[in-house]
Amino acid sequence: MRPRWNVILSVLAAFVALGPLTLGASGPDAADHSIEQFLARGDAQPAYRATRRLDAASGTRTGWLEAITEYAPDTGFHYEVTAEGGSGYIRARVLRALLEGEGEAIARGETGRSSLDHANYTFQADGIDEDGLANVLLSPRRRERILVAGRMFLQPEDGRLVRLQGRLAKSPSFWIKNAEITRSYANITGIVVPVALESRAQIRFLGLATLQMRYIYTHVDGHAVDPLPGT
Repeated sequence: MRPRWNVILSVLAAFVALGPLTLGASGPDAADHSIEQFLARGDAQPAYRATRRLDAASGTRTGWLEAITEYAPDTGFHYEVTAEGGSGYIRARVLRALLEGEGEAIARGETGRSSLDHANYTFQADGIDEDGLANVLLSPRRRERILVAGRMFLQPEDGRLVRLQGRLAKSPSFWIKNAEITRSYANITGIVVPVALESRAQIRFLGLATLQMRYIYTHVDGHAVDPLPGT
């Protein structure tokens, strides 16, 4: 059986579909409170509209895609591809399949199984790093392929999530080894939303496979927003 990218897509789709995070009230300026502040957020996903750029590579194949993506609680997730190029296999079997999988995960209500909360993780403070961010060790409560064993990085003063990185708690399949994920966030109109996703995995007999996704938001929770600097 020839290994295919598809075996990791359902995992990434559920992970990508993890909603934006609303900020809780600010507490004392101390790293010890950053986890509590983070967990005090509301977790309802607001409506949004964003342009996404997706790039993927596996062996000699590379492909890219740009799409307008929208989510609203009453209508669900939708996307429209506006430009694409590179390998047809990568575009169809990886990039479009990832967006389709994200919509299906949301429609089935599966996003709660990957949420950053006490139902899915234990959290342990691990000091302040050289960038001034509070480091938090993430330990999945289950060996499940949509959970990540690793770290999240918070702003100590308000518990705002800046970055999440680690390895999948369970390999998606025999074909996938060492699946690593890094997800970056930004505060837009008081809501913490994902702005970038990077994934690297070793596929047996084929070598390294990579995926990158970038978001540029135009609307969050009904409010028009300006592009972030550098986007």
